[in-house]
Amino acid sequence: MSDIGKGDAKGEARRPGFITGSTTQPMTAPRPEGRGGAFMADLRALPGRVSVRLRLTLLYGVLFLLAGLLLLFITHVLLAQVLDSVFPPGLQVHTPGGLIIETEVLKSRAMKELFGRSMLVLAGVGVMALVLGYFVADRALSPLQKVTATARRLSESTLHERIALEGPADEIKELADTFDAMLERLGNAFDAQRRFVANASHELRTPLAINRTLLEVALGDPEASPDLKAVGRTLLANNARHERLIEGLLLLARSERELTTRVPVDLAEVVTTVLKTLGDAAEEAGITVHTELASGTTLGDPVLLEHLVSNLVDNAIKHNTGEGGQVWVRAGVLDGSAAVQVENTGPVVPAYEVDQLFEPFRRLQQDRVESAKGSGLGLSIVRSVVRAHRGHVYATPRPGGGLVVTARMPLAS
Repeated sequence: MSDIGKGDAKGEARRPGFITGSTTQPMTAPRPEGRGGAFMADLRALPGRVSVRLRLTLLYGVLFLLAGLLLLFITHVLLAQVLDSVFPPGLQVHTPGGLIIETEVLKSRAMKELFGRSMLVLAGVGVMALVLGYFVADRALSPLQKVTATARRLSESTLHERIALEGPADEIKELADTFDAMLERLGNAFDAQRRFVANASHELRTPLAINRTLLEVALGDPEASPDLKAVGRTLLANNARHERLIEGLLLLARSERELTTRVPVDLAEVVTTVLKTLGDAAEEAGITVHTELASGTTLGDPVLLEHLVSNLVDNAIKHNTGEGGQVWVRAGVLDGSAAVQVENTGPVVPAYEVDQLFEPFRRLQQDRVESAKGSGLGLSIVRSVVRAHRGHVYATPRPGGGLVVTARMPLAS
C-alpha cells in the first residue's frame, strides 16, 4: 500500500492509479535466475528463437552421437574380425548338454547382444553428454551475459560503468575490452558536449545581463517616448526569455553529470518549499493547488531535486486552463520508491505526443504559438535530474485534458 496522500488534510482523495502505480510503463519479466531457470527460458524460446547456449548443446550432442555411432561401427567390425580368426567358419562347439552348435550361430548371437547393449549405453551416455554440454556452454557464455547485462544498464548518465571482464585473454575478453574502450570514448564525447553547453551558456549570461541593464536604464529615463518604452519592454521580455533559456541549459548540463552530493532528502519537504515560492504565481493565474504529502526520502542533491519539483509545478501552472484551473501535487512512497507526482488540468494531450514532451524544446502543437511560456526545457531537466538519481519519470494524459507526471527514485536505505 502506498503512503502517498496520507499527509495534508486539505488534499483531495487520492487517485487509485497513483496508489497502484502507472500501468503505462512496460514491465519486463525478470529473467529466471540460475542455470535451471535459464534452461526453461531456452525451452520457452524454442518456437521463435533458439539461444546460442541451446544451439551449442545440441551441437555437442549431435557430435557425440555421431562419434559414438562411428565407434560402435568400428568396434563391431573389429570384433567380427577377431571372432572369425579365433573361431573359423564351420567349427562346431559341443555344449555340456551334448548339443552341437555352429560357431557362426554363437558369433551372430554375441554380435546382436553386444550391439543392443552398446546402443543402450550410447543412449544413456548421450543424455549425460547433453546435460554436461549444456552446463559447459552456459559457463563458456557467462561472460557474454555480463556484457549484455552491462549494456542493458547503460544510459547517458551511466557511461562510467565498465564490464572489466577478468579471465583468459580469449575472444570474449577481447570483445569486453573493446566494449569498455567504446564506452570510454562515448563518455568523453558526452562530457565534451556537456562542457560545451555549460561554457557557452555561461559565456552568454554576461551579454544578456548587460542588455538587461541597458534596457532597464532606458526604460527608467523620464524623457523616453511611449513608443521607445514599448519597444524597450518588448526587448526586455525577450531578454528575460533568453536568460531563462540559458539558465535552463546550464541546469540541464549540470543535471546530466554524475552526482557529487548524495544526502537524504524528503520529497515532501521539497514540495513544501517549492510551493511557498510558486504559490503567488499560481494565485495570480487563478490556479488552485492541492497537496497530498507524506514522507518519502531519497538520496540525492537537494538543489537538483528542488529544481525537479519546481519545474514540474511551474509547468503545471503555465500549461493549464487559466482561471479556475487545478493542480494536484503528491509526494511520498509509491510501490517502494520515493515519488513525486504533479497532475494538472489543461489542454488535451494526445497520447502519441507524451513521450516527446521530455525532449528539449519540444512542445505540444497548440503551445508552439505560445512559446514565451517557458524555455522548452522544463520536462527535459526533470528527466535528467531523475536519471541522475537512478530513477525514472513518466507521464500519462489526464482524462478531460491535462497531464499526470510521476517521478520515482530509490528510497534512502
